[in-house]
Parts: sequence; structure tokens; C-alpha cells
Amino acid sequence: MKQLKQTIYPGLLLSLAIASVSKILAIWLPSLGAGTIAILLGILLGNLFFNQSVWQKGTKFSEKTLLELSIVLLGTTVTFQTIVQIGGSGILFIMCQMTLTILSAYFIGKKLKFNQTMSLLMAGGNAVCGSSAIGAIAPEIGAKDKEKGQIITLVNLLGTVMMLTLPIIGGTVFTDNVMAKSALIGGTLQSVGQVIASANMVSSQVVEMATLFKILRIMFLVIVVFAFGKIANQSTDNNLAIQEKAKKKFPLPWYIIGFIICCVLNSVIHFPTILSQTTHSISGWFEITALAAIGLRINAKEFFKEGPRFLAYAGSVGIVQTIVAITLIKLLSI
Repeated sequence: MKQLKQTIYPGLLLSLAIASVSKILAIWLPSLGAGTIAILLGILLGNLFFNQSVWQKGTKFSEKTLLELSIVLLGTTVTFQTIVQIGGSGILFIMCQMTLTILSAYFIGKKLKFNQTMSLLMAGGNAVCGSSAIGAIAPEIGAKDKEKGQIITLVNLLGTVMMLTLPIIGGTVFTDNVMAKSALIGGTLQSVGQVIASANMVSSQVVEMATLFKILRIMFLVIVVFAFGKIANQSTDNNLAIQEKAKKKFPLPWYIIGFIICCVLNSVIHFPTILSQTTHSISGWFEITALAAIGLRINAKEFFKEGPRFLAYAGSVGIVQTIVAITLIKLLSI
């Protein structure tokens, strides 16, 4: 217990404190919202004052576990009727967006002289769910730890830039179209935290719908991992590494399974209003605390660490991904 206090509690309490301040500031800054304020405060304070190692485990716990719990609790407020709002065009959009992201990221990587492994990691990380997807894909394709770490850093850097710019792009291109802005953010950004943070800069409606688009992408992770494993198996360079990989794990994250279970139960028995309101409130606190932690963990110096070739790769993929998303949303009339 003493060790737990020394590792998790400082960062957790710091994240909670920033979330509380953000809630108060949001009263006077409603156009920004508590989520946006939390992540911006986190970035500012994390880079200026709270960059010591004592905070790291607690902020990591807040970013990962609290956000995952927030997604599970979201399932108690969503029904199949809500998900149906995405519609066939929304599902088709996600399928096309993921496919084109994978193809373009892989093609750009090869053109910039990255090897097949790093190109596949970049493709999967951007198409599905950032670091989580990279972690699931890496053992399937025999990726080295260094390759995995480099691409995780690159994907997170790209996601941070897009997280801050997509609300502006979405507002300019789609004006008041909530579904289109949700599709752009939920169908493009790399991690769940980035989706929620970015959507918070727009509206609560966009947060809910963008999260559903993102969850739909994550549910395709199983297929992506399987396909990438097949591609890597055809490469003689990777055969030995793949044969030595650890025992396979079911690649679909636990919180997505939890979300689906809660959603099914809510659709079948309809949770009482008081329960839905309570879980929604708890989920909101978890979410804002996680966003504060995400801000605290963003290291501005990382933007300048990677070489020009890495940054060119990230920038090119991000631009293509955004253009493809906007084009598909317009073509499919989302």
C-alpha cells in the first residue's frame, strides 16, 4: 500500500486537481469546455513544473485506466438505437478510411525508405488506435522494441498535432454538421484519448458520436492484426522473429468488450435513468481527469527529437489521412 501511494497517488491526485480546476474555469469559459481546458492546462503545467518522474505512474494510470473505465461506463448510456445513428454510410466510411489509411501509410513509408515492419506499424497505428494497435501488431510481424518505440512516439506526435487542428478544420469545412465533424475526429485520430480531447473542443454531441466512430474502428483491430500477420509471414526476414513471439492474446481491448456488454444490457433491459445519470457523471469525471493526465504526459521536446525523415513521414500520413476523411465524408453524405 505504501508503494502504491508513492507511485500512483501523486500523479492521480495531480490529474484530479487539474480536472477540478478545469471544471471551475469552464463555468466562465463554456466555449472551451472542461475537457479542452484540462488538456491545455496539463500540457502547460506538465512541461513547466510537473515533469519529474514522481508523477509519471499516476498520470499513466489516469490516462489509461480511467479513460478505459470511462469508455465502459459510456456503454450504460448508449443503446443500439444510438449506434444505428452512424448508419450504413458511417460504417462504410470507417472501412474505406481505415483501408486507405493503411495503404497510404504503407506506401509513403516505403517511399521514404522505411522497412516493411515500421511501415506496417505506422499503418496500423494510424488506421486503428495508436499505441494499442501498435502493441497488438508488433509481435505478429516480429517488430523490434526500437522500431516499436520509434513508431509509437511518431504516431503520438502526429495525433497530438491533429488533435488540436481537426476541430478547426472540421468547423471550417462542415460548419454545423455534428455527424460529419464526429466522423472526421472519430475516424481519423489515433488514440481514444485524442478523440475525446479533440471532440471536447467542439461539443458534447460530437464527443459521444466521435467516440462511437472510434469504437467501431477499434473493433476492426482483430482483422487488421490477422491481416498484418499474414503479410509479415510472407517476408523471410521476419519469419524467425515471428516464430519466437510470445503466446497470442485476444487483440480486442477489454474496455471495448465491456462497452459492448453494457450497451447490450442497456438495449435489452434499459437501465434506470438514475443509474444512467450517475454513470454518465462518473464517466465524465474519469474522462476529464484522463485528459488532464494526457496533457501532463505530452512532452513538447519530443516534437524536436525525431529526424526530418520521421517528421516528414508523420506529416505526410496526417495530411493524406485528413484529406481522405473529408473526401469520403462528402462523397458518402455523412
